[in-house]
Amino acid sequence: MSQADLSHKGIGPIGVFDSGYGGLTILNAIRQRLPQYDYLYLGDNARTPYGTRSFEVVYHYTLECVKKLFELDCPLVILACNTASAKALRSIQQRDLPGLAPNRRVLGVIRPTVEAIGSLTETRHVGLVGTTGTIQSQSYPLEIAKLFPDIVVTGEACPMWVPLVENGEYDSDGADYFVKKNLDHLFSVDPAIDTLILGCTHYPLLVNKIQKYLPKHVALVIQGDIVADSLADYLNRHPEIEQKCSHGGECRFLTTEAEEKFTASASVFMAEDVNARQIQL
Repeated sequence: MSQADLSHKGIGPIGVFDSGYGGLTILNAIRQRLPQYDYLYLGDNARTPYGTRSFEVVYHYTLECVKKLFELDCPLVILACNTASAKALRSIQQRDLPGLAPNRRVLGVIRPTVEAIGSLTETRHVGLVGTTGTIQSQSYPLEIAKLFPDIVVTGEACPMWVPLVENGEYDSDGADYFVKKNLDHLFSVDPAIDTLILGCTHYPLLVNKIQKYLPKHVALVIQGDIVADSLADYLNRHPEIEQKCSHGGECRFLTTEAEEKFTASASVFMAEDVNARQIQL
């Protein structure tokens, strides 16, 4: 059955959205965990980065992209972007979905990550590294406080980490300098931290550098597997949504940038050839 035939039945791919390329690390983990579904990735690469933009702008851009994925028959959209999850998810879920698409769902990456924290930290002191936007939003501390009010969260904005990854410098000496600088500062502020959240989907590519400068006793929380497991659990608990997700094992890629640019940059994050199609929002 073709995708057009499926769409008439209200069935379509799971949408995965990011402002750039980091969401591909989330997509990789989801596809490994749930290979049976179809996926449609949308990168708003023409307007990245979102991390330095205001709440209102991030909300507006994210809603545009969610609407586009809904138009392309996605019954469920994952915001595979910490900034969009922090600055736009709640507004979209509460303000827009009821009127826009009450039978569709939009999920983020912050809540699943937060839910996993409680069982990982013994000192109840947690560190968070992320973009300036994610740190300033206070989304992680607020969500953690709801579930685990005894946990102290200390955030560190790392504005150079995403450019290092996107420019292929994640294994360079320059990466050593900035990763060490930020981690040293974070642990000087709170030496009791025993768990570190990588609050940006780009950061898994810096794991080798991060582990090099991370105190040995500190547990590292990487989002991909956590989000994938959470999605599997969500679909199991919500058969009314799962039944709308097409089962073809295919993955397509859309970008708001030039196709060639997306393909070249995506190769940093994907272990396969990616053929993207440019779209207008």
